[in-house]
Amino acid sequence: MSPQIKALSVHLLTATGAVFAMLAMLAAVEEKWSLMFLWLVVAFVVDGIDGPLARRYHVKHYAAEFDGVLLDLIIDYLTYVFIPAFALFKSGLMDGWTGWFAIIIITFASAMYFADTRMKTKDNSFSGFPGCWNMVVLVIFALEPNFWVSLSLVAALAVAMFLPLRFIHPVRTERWRLVSLPMALAWTFFAAWAAWVDFHPESWAHWGLVVTSVYLLLVGFVQQIFPDRTTELDAP
Repeated sequence: MSPQIKALSVHLLTATGAVFAMLAMLAAVEEKWSLMFLWLVVAFVVDGIDGPLARRYHVKHYAAEFDGVLLDLIIDYLTYVFIPAFALFKSGLMDGWTGWFAIIIITFASAMYFADTRMKTKDNSFSGFPGCWNMVVLVIFALEPNFWVSLSLVAALAVAMFLPLRFIHPVRTERWRLVSLPMALAWTFFAAWAAWVDFHPESWAHWGLVVTSVYLLLVGFVQQIFPDRTTELDAP
């Protein structure tokens, strides 16, 4: 197989995320939330593997006619932002004005963040919360906290998108990757399991979601507070 075909195949793999987004949206319209999240988890897995494959097969050189970054951002907005926001609003977990607030602030703030050229740091982490609303909303579905808790969480993370706070990329952030990557894989497993059992309140997967979510949310802050003195990082 030629390098060009291998590189193009990576773009085609990335584009399947749009198909999974449509399947998730169809499930969401019918309020089949577990099925929706299962499709979003599949899209999440594709998003996790297409980046390393793109770098391995040098898509910027061998398939330069397609912009892989733009393609990835389009699909990420659908699967990370748009569909989860719709689900949070339509499910009734945030009723009345709180639902309207959530859907407006999530979609608006994320559109601005995804267009921000400063979102990446020199160590391949994110500057500001990277708009992973699919993960946030899935945890809300699993735990069903008081809507004031959900409202506070959404508001805080929306503000955090534009603050100089560091959030890791579990694949690309090298520091502590031996822990971060297994944590991300574990989160994916717990998310799929929680959706598979229709978010049963007694599912042990919920505890796994809490532990892995707290780690992925806070580890970037810890790295920021205790920087690696051997590596030159950009200023926070």
